Amino acid sequence: MGSGTACGVAGSCRVPRQNRHDDNLLGNDVDPATAVVTVGQWLDIWLEMRQNLSFSTRRLYTQHVRDYLKPYLGSVPLRSLTVARVQAMFAALIRTNSSRARPLSYATLQRIRGVLHAALNGAIRRGLLDRNPAHWIELPSGRRPRAVVWTEGREAHWRETGERLAVAVWTATQTAAFLESSFEHPLHVLYLLVALLGLRRGEAAGLRWCDIDLDARVLQVSHQVQDHNGRTVICPPKTESSVRVLALDSISVSALRSLRAERRRGLPAGAALTGFLFVNQYGNPMSPGYVTHAFRKLIAEADLPPIRLHDLRHGAASLSLAAGNDLKVVQAMLGHSSIVLTADTYTSVLPCLAHRAAEATANLVMKAARRTAKKVRRHSRKATRHYGTKKNRRPGSTRKSAHKIRA
Repeated sequence: MGSGTACGVAGSCRVPRQNRHDDNLLGNDVDPATAVVTVGQWLDIWLEMRQNLSFSTRRLYTQHVRDYLKPYLGSVPLRSLTVARVQAMFAALIRTNSSRARPLSYATLQRIRGVLHAALNGAIRRGLLDRNPAHWIELPSGRRPRAVVWTEGREAHWRETGERLAVAVWTATQTAAFLESSFEHPLHVLYLLVALLGLRRGEAAGLRWCDIDLDARVLQVSHQVQDHNGRTVICPPKTESSVRVLALDSISVSALRSLRAERRRGLPAGAALTGFLFVNQYGNPMSPGYVTHAFRKLIAEADLPPIRLHDLRHGAASLSLAAGNDLKVVQAMLGHSSIVLTADTYTSVLPCLAHRAAEATANLVMKAARRTAKKVRRHSRKATRHYGTKKNRRPGSTRKSAHKIRA
């Protein structure tokens, strides 16, 4: 856990330049027709030119370039890059990673292709390449894994086979068990806020005391912290909609008051509490990587089904929907830019939501059926009073003739 570093101008955290020997290739006096540039060199140059990337996006692009693109394509001359060569790289990635415990997902393969495609488009614009080989790449079809709940049956299957779910959330009971078992841990309040408010990991780790008003019972998300090269850097939230003000429930307020009282011990009387809520031994913001590491250990100690820390955020949204909160409210809580994303991700998670919808539909039909039955009985009673029963009806009279007379 390194020292905190402020982010750069205009909300983007710049990564120090690491390829100054390639700077001559950025000049306008370079003839694209004669320049000999490898794919690896161009990827480095392209990343240098993309100064408008957010910190998290730059980190993701850099990771894909370092871990996947350069090892397979880095030494290939840019002009010699072919569709077959790129397709072979993806075949090797799929083959190599299939043997791992957690192989590359379809979404990750698509992102790797997207980074390469964008970089090669940049090379085309500078006259270093005639066409984009990544455009014709075929990847295996796949669907984004849907979140499911750790039901008793799934938990029993996991305990028997060790088979994990790709994306899973805890039930309310399992969430409560985790929060109870982690009560004495220094990061207990952080996990509580993620579980109840759906904060992202970096948002929770980056909370400052000035972001919280316990009297007004609100919390403001205005930035996040991320890990980069052994340092913890402070950056803007993921998107514009991620900047938000959240209402605090009584449990969160109580936990934050206790944490504040604990932090104030040793301070001079009346001194204001400043800085971050969750800090390391040096007083710097807690590394998100450590937050995840501690979370995994606490799950194992509590003997609960495994989930990712991000799944705790999924669980907050799912439980909020199960509690009857409106989808728009959940969208605002999560900081989603689109309600479609919220609906697509969470409405199919908890069985109780489906049961509630099924019951509502059935109740609607049954209410309509009861209203119809009442009308029929009312009409029958009126007809009986008007025509008389079969027993006291006048000889020779019929319902039909009576109806004609009445008409």
